[in-house]
Amino acid sequence: MRPSVRRRTLRWLMFGFFIFALLVLGANRWIINSTKSSLYRDLALLPETEVGLILGTSHRSRSGGPNQEFQGRIRAAAELYHANKVKHLIVSGANPDETYNEPRQMRRALVELGVPGEDITMDFAGFRTFDSIVRAQTVWGLPRYTIITHHYHAPRALFIARQLGIRTSVAYLARVGSSEDLGRRDPFREILARFKAVLDIYVLNTQPKFMGEPEGIPPRPSPLPSIEPEFEPTAVPAGAE
Repeated sequence: MRPSVRRRTLRWLMFGFFIFALLVLGANRWIINSTKSSLYRDLALLPETEVGLILGTSHRSRSGGPNQEFQGRIRAAAELYHANKVKHLIVSGANPDETYNEPRQMRRALVELGVPGEDITMDFAGFRTFDSIVRAQTVWGLPRYTIITHHYHAPRALFIARQLGIRTSVAYLARVGSSEDLGRRDPFREILARFKAVLDIYVLNTQPKFMGEPEGIPPRPSPLPSIEPEFEPTAVPAGAE
């Protein structure tokens, strides 16, 4: 390749990278700025909603030990339920084969923390954040809900919900494990994922891997009516009054 052609190619590559970086930066700034007022760390300030949506992650870390983010999301969800901030929980995650099942692991962990099984719905088709959010609206019929995940992840999830028309949803930020730490700030993968979310909605017209038919949230079992004991009236002898 001649030096002049090499220089021209290098300039175009640098220009293309500059434009790509601007688009990624712009998408991130848009997502963060448009959702930050609906991210809650303080349980007392969090508005009540009927349903909480827990976004899935593996219960094991890459090293094979317990995943602190999994534990944090489960703890946050149980905290909301017991504080009556939500009345029902959807656990949405991947279920690619018999050896890996995020929703079942989340449900089991929630039950261990005292959440009744009948108040937990498992969404086995939450293969991506985008899929979980879309299905919350189209399959489970939620007009408003609380997203439960970590602070770096919450803006993207909430942004997707907002762009799909669920503008009154909020997000509760989980801690890491049993600590009060909110965790890492914007891992590089998440920065690119935010840009991909904008492309999914406005350019690619992406659809969930498995949409499914509308199901709705199962109704809560009605409490059994209390039965009053029946008494036979005692006859009062005449003249006893």
